[in-house]
Amino acid sequence: MIKTDVLIIGAGPTGLFCAHQLGIIGLNCEIVDNLDKVGGQCIELYPDKPIYDIPAIPECTGEELTNNLLKQIEPFKVKFHLNERVEELKKDVNRWHVKTSGKITFDVAAIIIAGGVGSFEPRKFPLKECEKFENDSLYYSIKDKTIFKDKTISIFGGGDSALDWALELSNTCKINLIHRRDGFSGAESSVQKVKELNKTGKLSLYTRYQMESLIGDNKINEVKIKHENGKIEQLKTDYVLGFFGLIMQLGPILNWGLNIDKKTIEVNTENFETNVSGIFAIGDICSYPGKLKLILSGFHEGALAARGSFKYAKPDEKLRFEFTTTSKTAQERLGIKK
Repeated sequence: MIKTDVLIIGAGPTGLFCAHQLGIIGLNCEIVDNLDKVGGQCIELYPDKPIYDIPAIPECTGEELTNNLLKQIEPFKVKFHLNERVEELKKDVNRWHVKTSGKITFDVAAIIIAGGVGSFEPRKFPLKECEKFENDSLYYSIKDKTIFKDKTISIFGGGDSALDWALELSNTCKINLIHRRDGFSGAESSVQKVKELNKTGKLSLYTRYQMESLIGDNKINEVKIKHENGKIEQLKTDYVLGFFGLIMQLGPILNWGLNIDKKTIEVNTENFETNVSGIFAIGDICSYPGKLKLILSGFHEGALAARGSFKYAKPDEKLRFEFTTTSKTAQERLGIKK
């Protein structure tokens, strides 16, 4: 059994920064994630897509953000347990005993759930014929945008991911953007940019259309789309991209006695503790009045949850707040020598 102060469930940006905050105040932690890589949604869904709302970083990709966060926690030698899902949880006096799907067991003082939207997978096209093209000429996420250069791409969806990728790839590709409604759920600024590109012929926009069928043997050659009035269009295409959001599956978390509403966990805003003492929730998976699903909000939540964990990990000690610029103890933990 692995004994540590805190177990973080989720290795996305919020979980990684929380590990940094735990290290700063002298707590050890280990991280479990059901994905096969560190980075959460940033790596799984948009490793190559620009992110513009990280403070003091005008632009970075999901991969760059993840790598910088990993570099930031290097001094604390955090251990990751990937391809593992927490299956069992039980209280033993003032400690939690945790078991994963791979039979790894932990003895911890506190648990911080930073699982994004839980165990997730992208929503897929309903047509059975799409399956044979998956991860070849049909994708639900982009890991390397360079493979699309100078190709014709048909993108389905009306949210931020569909709009952002249509705009991003229009610089090097011919884009067909197909959406089942006239209205879009993505940012209005992106919607206007897409419409401008459509007017100038740099992008072809098809609204009130849905996929009818795919044409091709080993790779997709054409896609048939059907208007709600029955009209059929046949578009030549090299790749098809589908961005319809995620299917959220909380899994065993549902059985932990937490206050769960609409697949999110209710927390307080003092330290983001749940209704179960010693279990905290941060990032997209938590809910409270005024919640914003932004990475920077997750960083704030992680900082306070880390400090909320201190009383469970070191009940006989008092936590003193100190700035890292002036705290010699914090600087020593970060490996800074002056």
